[in-house]
Parts: sequence; C-alpha cells; structure tokens
Amino acid sequence: MKAISARATRGLNVGAYVNAADNSGAKIVKIVSVKRWKGTKGRQAAAKMADQVKVSVRKGLPEMKGKVFDAVIVRQRKPYKRNTGERIAFEDNAVAILKDEKGNPKGTQIKGPIAREVMERWAQVAKIASIVY
Repeated sequence: MKAISARATRGLNVGAYVNAADNSGAKIVKIVSVKRWKGTKGRQAAAKMADQVKVSVRKGLPEMKGKVFDAVIVRQRKPYKRNTGERIAFEDNAVAILKDEKGNPKGTQIKGPIAREVMERWAQVAKIASIVY
C-alpha cells in the first residue's frame, strides 16, 4: 500500500460510529477493525485518513444492516498535518464502502469532500468523489 504524504494523526478508534459518505445504502457504520494495523500489546487499534478498515453497518437499507464490509476513511475530525505545514480537519468522520480487495467502491458517488491523501492511495475512490480537498 502506498504511503500518504502527510503526518496524519490516528483519530478513529475501533468501535467508533462514522457516516457512510457514499450511496451504497449504508448510513451509519461502526469500525470493527483496522486492516494492516501494527500495534503493541494491549493497545486499541486506531485508524487515520485513507486507512482501510472493516465496518459493520448499523443504519441503512434493511438488507445491509449487520453486514460487514471493507471501507476507506475519507474524512476525519481530528486535525492532521500536511507536509506543506497546513493543518486539515473536516466537519465529520466518514468512510466510503468498498466492494472488493482491489479498492473498487460499492457506491457510484461520494457526498461531500474527501481528503487529498485518499486520492493518493485509493484512485478508484477519488474518481467518484464530488470534490477533493
């Protein structure tokens, strides 16, 4: 997986409820685990911008509720620092749900902005975004 060009702070713990920013049918999802997480013993896993996570659908279409999907974090409230020196923080925490391991999104459009770091790592997700910030 490609590295992102920012010193992103891990702002979303396992168990956090986040919005689904795409039109896949999910509204609110819960982070179940963080893919490729390397932590120390006893430390709770946390995710940052453009990380791949496993999510469980909590609110949304009845056929999706309770199902587990892979997703990418596209927005986070916790401020993080870009290499240019600017700090970025979004209004909410949001994910885009993936349909396969290659990074293809399940939805056809993403509501709201996504971070530039997501575009660097997940090109397919950035293609369906309305605005990259």
